Amino acid sequence: MSPITTEKPIPIELVFNPNWWHQTAGISFDRSFYFDPQARIDNDVVMRRVLFERFGEMGLGEPDPQPRPIIGSVHVAGGFIIPALLGCDIWFEKDAAPQPMPREMTAAQIEALAKPDFHTTWPMNELIAQMDALEAEWGYVVGDMNTDGLLNAAYHLYGQQLYIDFYRAPERMKRLLDMLGELIVDVALYLRQRTGSCSISVNRMVERVDPAMFFHANCSVQMISPQSYRSMHLAVEKEMAARIQPYGVHHCGNNLHKIAPVYAELPLAMVDVGWESDVVKVREALPDAFLNLRLSPIRMLQKGPDDIAQDTEMLLSAAGPLDKVGVCCINMDYGTPDENLFAMYEVVERFRRLG
Repeated sequence: MSPITTEKPIPIELVFNPNWWHQTAGISFDRSFYFDPQARIDNDVVMRRVLFERFGEMGLGEPDPQPRPIIGSVHVAGGFIIPALLGCDIWFEKDAAPQPMPREMTAAQIEALAKPDFHTTWPMNELIAQMDALEAEWGYVVGDMNTDGLLNAAYHLYGQQLYIDFYRAPERMKRLLDMLGELIVDVALYLRQRTGSCSISVNRMVERVDPAMFFHANCSVQMISPQSYRSMHLAVEKEMAARIQPYGVHHCGNNLHKIAPVYAELPLAMVDVGWESDVVKVREALPDAFLNLRLSPIRMLQKGPDDIAQDTEMLLSAAGPLDKVGVCCINMDYGTPDENLFAMYEVVERFRRLG
């Protein structure tokens, strides 16, 4: 696999929680944020302008953003499409990410669960109709949606019994994960065919590295052992990666170094390096992957600029070749000091000059 590089070494991305956007720009994340086309377009303009006004020096946002026919949002994280397709109710709030409500299905219901036709199932049927209308009016559509991940989606259906059935009912688990993997890639391929991207909503760094990349949300993998991942999860991801390339993995947990030698069996273009993971060990296991180094949003909120500068320097010093590294901080709360973000930026600029 050829190593991925970006036009500018060490790209930076910042993603703020809905509460930051609500308090800073008055944006409401109720149902209309996701399903009202005009509200989506208007909010997208506001978000691009606010990012430039606050952080344009870092290369974020646009000075004069123009309306564009957007589906989904590429400025906030949080996935609900796959759980909703599988029957989960979705709770929307003005200052929070959409929350799938757990179904807590029985074993028999899990056994009987079939892959839905996303073209005719809410919410994709509604969003596809909107894509059609936007494309008819504008000639194109941009944006995408967070397509979640295998264990994330399974947990919404299964609850904590999910992890017990890794051992007590592995065939049932394998069938469920196979179905989820097929559905996730089905939706991602459709989105990419319509808009050119499918995972910027998982992590904005995707846009910096390769907008066409599929980025699989493995948030919950930190809750299982490398042995369980290999025995139950890896084969499904290999099948997913065979269908959609380039392929990357979002791992926000602090134990990426433990699972990275198994991830190395996937054709990974990029991996999210969760805060407190051992970056040196990750680079040893994944020498060709682009490492997206994640700073802690909690430390970004609670610590001072000197601490954040030290955090950033520690990550970059351990990450190896700077042409295969990015820095981000994701899901920052309202109240996060701008000076902390500029302290991060100053360190990145210094490393850029060294590189």
